[in-house]
Amino acid sequence: MPRLSGEQYAQVDRADAFAPAVWRSPVHRTPEWIIWLVQLVRLLARCVWFIVRHPLLDAAAGVLVLAWYQAGWPGDIAAVTSALGVLAIVRIMWPDWFTRLVTVPVRCRWRWWCYRRRWRAVLTITGLGPTYRGQITLPVLGKVAAGRCADLVTVRLVSGQSPKLFADRAEELAHGFGVHSCRVRTARPGRVVLEFVRHDALAQVIPALPIPAVPDLRALPIGRCEDGSVFTIRLHGTHLLIAGATGAGKGSYLWGLVRALLSAMVAGLVPGACV
Repeated sequence: MPRLSGEQYAQVDRADAFAPAVWRSPVHRTPEWIIWLVQLVRLLARCVWFIVRHPLLDAAAGVLVLAWYQAGWPGDIAAVTSALGVLAIVRIMWPDWFTRLVTVPVRCRWRWWCYRRRWRAVLTITGLGPTYRGQITLPVLGKVAAGRCADLVTVRLVSGQSPKLFADRAEELAHGFGVHSCRVRTARPGRVVLEFVRHDALAQVIPALPIPAVPDLRALPIGRCEDGSVFTIRLHGTHLLIAGATGAGKGSYLWGLVRALLSAMVAGLVPGACV
């Protein structure tokens, strides 16, 4: 048997003095300079990846540095003021572009940070973080699509988990993240989508929707969904059956369709008897 040093073997403590010895695998210490080198490479790789993924932020930082180099702090103030002015003009002149390019991304990022801040605590307490080899393994928080009333949170499951586990803990997840309710949707294998309803869009009376000038028979707006989005019904190339108990609101569907088709009925494209 080869000669072993003290750092290469150790016997596990046992209460029984006559128990056979249990040996540990050899231990090889990594030089400290290799550890520092690996950590430095990791830091540089993360910095490069951050720069590649955030080109707008890189451009803004470059403009601020150039303005400081050219004119000092007055240059930075002028650059920031100019950027705010451009954003205000875009908000007034092109509100749809501003919502799509600025408001929605900022809201999604903010809601992602809100969920990320509570992610470990909530999933651990609700029992959705299984223990593997003595360590808690958490599902990965993915993208967050934030709306006015609800958020769609994509979650990558841990190997061996199923969407049913999240469905059974929907109430705990809703209280943990401080929302009204939580619904679980099945996505592609290994992923689920959690729908967190922050505000009840149907708590107040909804006014009638504006009558479209040109009705789209593929998506006629007749109301609002629970997440605040427009509820549409397709009439083109299909049949529609509305059924329900007395007082369920079948008449609201019918009058909503009549209102959505009113401009086409006035133009004579849709006979009133067909509605």
